[in-house]
Amino acid sequence: MRTTTTRRLALSGIAAVATAALIGFGTTAASAATTEVSGSGWIRVGHLSADTKTVDVKLSALSGGATVFELDDVAYGQVSPYTDLAAGTYVVSMVPAGSPDSTKPVISTNVTITAGEAATVAAYGPNKDLQTKVFEDDLTGPAEGAARIRLIQASTDVKSVDVSTSTGMPIAKGATTGTATDYASVPAGPWDLELTGGKQAAEASVNLAPGTVSTLFVLDNAAGGVTLMPVLDSSAAGDAPEGPVETGGGGLAEQSSTLRGVLDDLDTKLARLVRDLGTAVS
Repeated sequence: MRTTTTRRLALSGIAAVATAALIGFGTTAASAATTEVSGSGWIRVGHLSADTKTVDVKLSALSGGATVFELDDVAYGQVSPYTDLAAGTYVVSMVPAGSPDSTKPVISTNVTITAGEAATVAAYGPNKDLQTKVFEDDLTGPAEGAARIRLIQASTDVKSVDVSTSTGMPIAKGATTGTATDYASVPAGPWDLELTGGKQAAEASVNLAPGTVSTLFVLDNAAGGVTLMPVLDSSAAGDAPEGPVETGGGGLAEQSSTLRGVLDDLDTKLARLVRDLGTAVS
């Protein structure tokens, strides 16, 4: 994935979703009150159409047409992190990857960003009948010791699915293609999830950290079945993402956070080494 504007966004994807740990990243987040004063909200984009090739995504202001950010080489099953934008109406458009600027979008849609609120724009369905939909994301933190999770059904092979925990707790029931369920509150910790729909079945293991809000995407896979892809929406109770933080980036965001911690530790050790060397020389 390559960006061509000031926004640099890493994408999470379908490649590593057999099991996933949705953990808090410890990122600082803006309070809702601060967000409303600044007049910004958050948006992320997902490529959920199994037979649509890699695309370039552009988001531009409806008024004036100025490009806000671009995502290049977005493949099926990838979801961007949230990015913060001023409240207003924007146009999200997709073209085949590497296309000239003059290329007519294969699909486009308007999205209105509201201050203090988050949204997911998804392209889904078969390529011959490609559709877009804007899902409202509720990043309200759960109760202490709990996590919140919902499902976005993007499979076209299975029209309706049920998802529950291995203990029988329902997460979604009768979720149809192109819809999102309400968020369900569950105790934080590891969960085994089971999906059923028609003749299809799938499983996923997630580790929901306390205070997290997450989305499960139901996607078609190359084997003709379905896959559950968990993505983190918000990592701290009562907080919302501030700017293009890792939140919403799933596995890649987790790796980025881990790498940052390793680099910080390395900086500390190098500083100590330089200090000790200076003492020895003197």
